[in-house]
Amino acid sequence: MEKIYEAEVTTLAGHNGHAKSSDGLLDLDVRFPKEMGGAGNATNPEQLFAAAWSACFGTSVSVAAGMEKVQIGSVHVTAKIAVLQENGNFDLGAQLLVKIDDVDYNTAKRLVETAKSICSYSKATKGNINATYEVVAN
Repeated sequence: MEKIYEAEVTTLAGHNGHAKSSDGLLDLDVRFPKEMGGAGNATNPEQLFAAAWSACFGTSVSVAAGMEKVQIGSVHVTAKIAVLQENGNFDLGAQLLVKIDDVDYNTAKRLVETAKSICSYSKATKGNINATYEVVAN
């Protein structure tokens, strides 16, 4: 496979961390939320993961529509990333809520199914994270 892009981000780890990209476009505090013993009031890793996955998945829905020659309106993806704990072990759970304007429910459902095989985040997490995908009605 040919590498077409590579992001580089260095993070100072810990409850009061900081992340900065090599191009300087990302420069932010990264803190654990208060619910996990952190200070809160800053971006946390789960929010970054949710933003990345939802952006990727929305683009993948658009690609799927192009492949099927289906005209769609705006695509809105809400990703909910949960930190789960059981017996001292941590895991992640994900729920993606997808709203596709200007198509019927069955078409939207089909596009979401296709997008799951296109989105690199969906493929990378398949079998590793309990993820659900839900089409939100217009």
